[in-house]
Amino acid sequence: MIIRESVTINRGTAALGITRIGDHSLLMAYCHVAHDCQLGENVILANLTTLGGHVHLEDYVSLGGGVLVHQFCRVGAHAFVGGGYRIVQDVPPYILAAGEPLRYAGINRVGLQRRGFSTETCQAIKKAYRLYFRSNHQRSAALKAIEKELDSTPEIEHIIQFIRASERGII
Repeated sequence: MIIRESVTINRGTAALGITRIGDHSLLMAYCHVAHDCQLGENVILANLTTLGGHVHLEDYVSLGGGVLVHQFCRVGAHAFVGGGYRIVQDVPPYILAAGEPLRYAGINRVGLQRRGFSTETCQAIKKAYRLYFRSNHQRSAALKAIEKELDSTPEIEHIIQFIRASERGII
């Protein structure tokens, strides 16, 4: 783990009891990790990124410079959030997120390819998110369509489980 200049990391409170930062993570200058945050492995927080309390970042999450994350938000594995944005709802795995308000901007194709995801897997992830974000289905119906139309792979199952477990809503 690499922790750069002026990073602040708060210890856990009685609510959860621990703040955890996974192996091989990089916290660039002036980042803040509040109490009871859980960061997976290979997480990158660019300069000035600020996490509120009880934030959960899964493995291989990358947050651009100056990203602000509201307390209790989750960011799914392999997601990339552009610099300067606010996260106030959960960001599902494998996507690029940008804009104000934060929204789906495609899959994190470059990150997934760098980590060895096959073209077929990337296409399945893209189809799942096209159904979820870009179809005329309501989001609950879109999840059912994903289950019905796509093969059950670990990545597709992770997307479905992440969305269903959301308490703050999905961007």
